Amino acid sequence: MIYGQETQTSVMPEAAAPSLDKADTVWMLVSSALVFFMIPGLALFYGGIVRSKNILSTMMHSFVAILVMTLQWTIFGYSFVFSGSSPYFGDFSLAFLEGVDLNTLEGSIPKYVHFLFQGMFALITPALISGAIAERVKLSGYVVFILVWATLVYDPVAHWVWASNGWLFQLGALDFAGGTVVHLISGIAGLAAALVIGKRKGEPGSLTHPNNMTYTLIGSGLLWFGWFGFNAGSGLAVNGVAARAFLVTLIAPAAAGTVWLLIEWWHTSKATALGAASGIVAGLVVITPASGFVGVQGALIMGLLVSPVCYAAIYLKGRFGYDDTLDAFGIHGVGGAFGAILTGVFACSLAEGVTRGGQIYVQFLSVISTGAYSFVVSYVLALVIDRTIGFRIDEEKEISGLDQEIHGEKGYDI
Repeated sequence: MIYGQETQTSVMPEAAAPSLDKADTVWMLVSSALVFFMIPGLALFYGGIVRSKNILSTMMHSFVAILVMTLQWTIFGYSFVFSGSSPYFGDFSLAFLEGVDLNTLEGSIPKYVHFLFQGMFALITPALISGAIAERVKLSGYVVFILVWATLVYDPVAHWVWASNGWLFQLGALDFAGGTVVHLISGIAGLAAALVIGKRKGEPGSLTHPNNMTYTLIGSGLLWFGWFGFNAGSGLAVNGVAARAFLVTLIAPAAAGTVWLLIEWWHTSKATALGAASGIVAGLVVITPASGFVGVQGALIMGLLVSPVCYAAIYLKGRFGYDDTLDAFGIHGVGGAFGAILTGVFACSLAEGVTRGGQIYVQFLSVISTGAYSFVVSYVLALVIDRTIGFRIDEEKEISGLDQEIHGEKGYDI
């Protein structure tokens, strides 16, 4: 201020208070239902691939995850992800949705709807793990594993990546709908658990004989259908980003499924239904972290590239000697990591203040940190469960079939 001269003080207008948007709310309720519908789709997808004596057990892994994880998410899981001031973990301030009422908003939608949508991710992620260890685990061991795993791995990692004060969020890591949070950490956890409990009993040829490929194809279709809500709903609004995310969720799986069939034809002279379903899911996985950031060309290239990578990962599991029953690691772990890295390569817009090279570095960092954390905690957890209550079912019961031994029922009574 110059002495003796009048000055004017400008007052910045206050930011408008958040208000409820009915269109956003309706879309997010629909998206929540779409993501929930993916879990029965996953049950069909996994259930069709296993042997007939284990179909109920395999499908129950998905449905039990709904029961257990809904309770965990309600009591403290949501709070652990989206509360607190720490960049590494949340607290109990939102436990049982404390302080949330009909008028509490998250952006333009009710907080209740945000809880529901994010909860569907928390429900399906542990169910994905079951694909790596199907046909040989005790139900009690599985329940304890997913409950503790969600608390020690899923909740902290989701906080790192999606909470506004999470350390990876602050670094500018891009993960629109869960490439690291959902797919990478679940695939890695499945690998760790599979290493602890060992291979299934039986001849290799008998272990890879699907009981109902029609279930698997229907399951892949239901997964694709629900994935539109999974990706397009992750912006929490009805806008152009949601529309583009919906679009690329159609394009990438189509490209990946086509390439997978071509690889199979070249490799085995057959183009299988399982290959089509696997390629579709690989395409869905790879586009998930990038769905809000890439355009048509990026989605197409990512879909074309992911199938050779995941196909090679599945082919090489025999060389490395681990038994990933339904290729949870080969598709979700490898595809999730690959998609997270390619997000930095093909993103139309980068994190604020980050160069293209810097963005790729941050994506690599997010993959390494979340993957390593999930593997170490999952391996130790699986080992503790195996040495205490037992993780793997007795050999004679495994040979008889988990449906009859665990549930006292048969998937087929013909």
